[in-house]
Formats: sequence, structure tokens, C-alpha cells
Amino acid sequence: MSEPDQQSTRKLADLKSFLEKKIKQNEEELASLQSYLEVVDTMLAERSFRKVEIPTSQIERIRTASVPSVSAATTSAIPVMTNDGLRIASMRVEQGKLSVTPEPNLRLDSNSPPLRSFLIGKVLDSMQAKDKEAAVSGAIQPEAILSYSVEQDGGMLKSITIENYGDERRLLELKNAIRWTFRRMYEKIAKPLS
Repeated sequence: MSEPDQQSTRKLADLKSFLEKKIKQNEEELASLQSYLEVVDTMLAERSFRKVEIPTSQIERIRTASVPSVSAATTSAIPVMTNDGLRIASMRVEQGKLSVTPEPNLRLDSNSPPLRSFLIGKVLDSMQAKDKEAAVSGAIQPEAILSYSVEQDGGMLKSITIENYGDERRLLELKNAIRWTFRRMYEKIAKPLS
């Protein structure tokens, strides 16, 4: 191989090394930026929730009321309340599965934007896509990929079941997103049965 050919080959090898290094740096930066974006999304979702104002007299009544015994089956139910204290749904966490059921007297549209575009489109589908990527890279087993189902009857939401939700941080993120979604659905389109 002639001297000029060796020099151009060396330059190409150096260029390849430089490009690989830049790609790795950009991938690391992208991962960091995505992580920051997730934190910001979570904080925005939390801050968009309105706090419930409970009158002082009601707090005193609650403090002095006798507490009924609660069975183990009902202790895992987590209520989803409106801003004025009305229960609109219940969440249950059991063995890696999160279930959400609206209160029976509410008719929540299963095609409403807060449910379809936010909870399913931005939260659940995004988590599922991340899990699929993690499974492809070998970080998690394929059977650990988040899955969900939405049960409906005549266009009305009956329940949402989320399996393989992951760790506690992710569970908290899901609970917050579910609360926000159900509150928005109630505010916009909930209709009590007569």
C-alpha cells in the first residue's frame, strides 16, 4: 500500500473513531435529557392537581369519629376523589397488578380525551414502549413488559387493569396520572345515573 493510501486509511480510521465517540456522547446526553423530561412531566402532572380544601369542622368530626374495623380485603383499595371530596373511582394494587374501577353510579366515557390521549397515549403506551426497548436490550424479561386493558360497556368505562407496572416510582407515577385523568373526566363528562 502506498504512503498516501496509508495516510488516507489512517484518517478514515480516526474519523470513524471520532464519529463513534460523538455518537456515544450524544446518546448519553439524550438519555439524560429524557430522564429530565420524565421528572418535569411528573412534576407538572402533580402540580396540575388541585388540593382538596376540607373545612375545619369536618376535620374535627373525622378525628373524633370511631374508626370501624377494616378487613384485609378493603385495606388495599385506594379511593380516587374529586376536589370536593366525592369518590369517583377505586384503585387496587395486588401482586404487580393495578386495577382502577369507576364508581358504579358514574358514566365515564371510555373515549374521552383525558383517558385516550393522556393516560393511554402519553403514560401507558410510553411506559410500554420503554419496557419493550428494555426487553430487546436484555435489561428486563419479555414477560415483564407493562401491559394494560380497558374494559368498557356501551362506550362507558368499566375498569382499567395494568400489569407489570414495575417499581414503586412507576407505581406512584401511574397513581398520579390516574387520579388526574379521572378528575378531568369527572369534571368534563361524568353523568350520574338517575
